[in-house]
Amino acid sequence: MNTPSKTFICVSNFFKGGDFMSQLNKLGNKVYLITSEKLKNKPWPHEHLEEIFYMSGQDLDWNLEHLLLGVADLMKSNKIESIIALDDYDVEKATFLRENLRIPGMGQTTGRYFRDKLAMRIRAKAAGVLVPEFSALFNDEEINHFADNVAAPWVLKPRSEASANGIIKVHDKENLWKHIHELGENRIRYLVEQFKPGDVYHADGLNVGGKVISCTVSKYLATPMEISQGGGIFRSANVEYGSDDDKAIQKANIEVMKAFGMKDGATHTEFIKNREDGKIYFLETSSRVGGAHLAEMVEAASGINLWGEWAKIEDSLAKGYTYKLPKKRKEYAGIVLTLSKFEKPDLSSFDDEEVCFRVPLDYHAGMIVRSKKHARVRELLDGYAERLTSDFSTTADPEKLTKLH
Repeated sequence: MNTPSKTFICVSNFFKGGDFMSQLNKLGNKVYLITSEKLKNKPWPHEHLEEIFYMSGQDLDWNLEHLLLGVADLMKSNKIESIIALDDYDVEKATFLRENLRIPGMGQTTGRYFRDKLAMRIRAKAAGVLVPEFSALFNDEEINHFADNVAAPWVLKPRSEASANGIIKVHDKENLWKHIHELGENRIRYLVEQFKPGDVYHADGLNVGGKVISCTVSKYLATPMEISQGGGIFRSANVEYGSDDDKAIQKANIEVMKAFGMKDGATHTEFIKNREDGKIYFLETSSRVGGAHLAEMVEAASGINLWGEWAKIEDSLAKGYTYKLPKKRKEYAGIVLTLSKFEKPDLSSFDDEEVCFRVPLDYHAGMIVRSKKHARVRELLDGYAERLTSDFSTTADPEKLTKLH
């Protein structure tokens, strides 16, 4: 194996990816981090980082020209092997840097498929992947054609926001146009899509050489959209191995990755099983590890640490050896999580032996459970959700979007 040290730049405007950066360094590499000034006091894994560079302002305020010049200056004395985006909002920054500095990896065109929900839908539809009916908001005639021919309700979605941020549900043409007019010039940054009622699933995968080598399929028991618009308890659990849902989502995920040109790294992709026709529809994807502690849930079920294995994949690409996925276990895990009215909630009463992880965030109450039995995981999540609702849970109004990616 060729083992000379390589140099990586990680970009993140959220506090995440510590396991990824630590693993890269443990593999003998130099790792630099570029993040926001607002995250200066976060407990980054400093012992595994050469240096941290801080960009002024919030994510959207980053000056990309300053970012480019800063990285170019670092390259004068360092041969940069790869630039890694650790979060959705960093994909554009990383693709911008790679294109300008001719560093291998995902470029801006492919990056669009993992950030721009309109680009995702157009590409998926062209490749024969099922997607809900949709329309861009560029042309009035096309919008009217959509509203006159596609049954309501519909959802207006920001094209480049993460999770359920900024989604607006509408039930008739009059209200659709009311919201579009309220968006003003921002309408070009939205799309309209038919709302498909059903269960939402997420596929958390690893890809090497353009192939899906690992994928854990899970089902949201309360969807991100429901939580963002109505509050409540976030829950998810991986589905039964070999079940019809598992097979269908695995197949759909492979189709999406092939259509979008995903080569190497981690992905988090969401699908909906429509309640009316039973078919699987693609919703969105991203070239990163899932948030909301889903990575810890996947690891509890499969033994695969997505952050750590992604780092090993990047190391193998840089050093030219063949990556090998560790043996996966087939157990079941689930997460239950809510905003808490207590800064540091006492969860000691949740003491079943299946509890394997407690969410360490202030003003959050949640845990991950693991069992060899799928039914036991679901039983615990249901019971814990009731207890969290009565004793810990609170809600907060979602932040109003003032800037759009």
